[in-house]
Amino acid sequence: MRTDFDRCYVTTQNGVAVLTLNDPQTVNAASLRMMQGCLKAMDAIEADPELRALVLTGEGRGFCSGANLAEPPPEGADLGDMLERTYHPFLRRLHDTRLSIVTAVNGPAAGVGMSLALMGDLVIAARSAFFALGFTRIGLVPDGGATWLLPRLLGLARARELALLGERLPAEKAEAWGLIHKAVDDENLRDEALTLALRLTRGPKALAMTRKLFWESSDHSFEEQLKLEQTAQRAAGNTGDFREGLAAFFEKRDPQFRGE
Repeated sequence: MRTDFDRCYVTTQNGVAVLTLNDPQTVNAASLRMMQGCLKAMDAIEADPELRALVLTGEGRGFCSGANLAEPPPEGADLGDMLERTYHPFLRRLHDTRLSIVTAVNGPAAGVGMSLALMGDLVIAARSAFFALGFTRIGLVPDGGATWLLPRLLGLARARELALLGERLPAEKAEAWGLIHKAVDDENLRDEALTLALRLTRGPKALAMTRKLFWESSDHSFEEQLKLEQTAQRAAGNTGDFREGLAAFFEKRDPQFRGE
């Protein structure tokens, strides 16, 4: 079943929601309208308790070409305020969602589109895809959380290289650098993404806790993170999934988790 929103749409199957950016004539440039559509799409996705994983991808020949320069801000506009109104709400939703996220990068992921792609817990890319931070080419700084994400994913030296030079990073090199989970043949991208997402839907409730721990880890000291793990483990230990996992271990069978 497909549900359309402004410049994006959602399909669902077997506990997986696929959120597709849908403005192919701009290579899915991230406009205010698209981001507002994505927020409404997330409202619908998160309201469905049967959905446990999300695939984020783009329609047509690309994932997201960055900000929509065909709809430039008026002269003198506060670009910082525009970031807060346009991109930050959707980025926060991806950060905070209970769903595990697989990003399927089906072509260029440029500018803020690269930041959107890297919000996935697992990122896979078509071999023809590439990542690029072209901000300095138009006199701007990286945004969409790129200066937070990239040093943590790649290290400071490679993050600076991408940001300062603005050169394309091909999918296979992104895999070699450890930026993404893997690069796959173009024709297999969607199937690979859905397979990963389906696997995540079969995981325990602890998956949501795990992604939250990783997102928060870089903001805490080692001792603080130990305490967060303690709290999360206490909660995980009280789930039915933990009881099922133990039973399956002793019965030498695969667990049948229910996300409860």
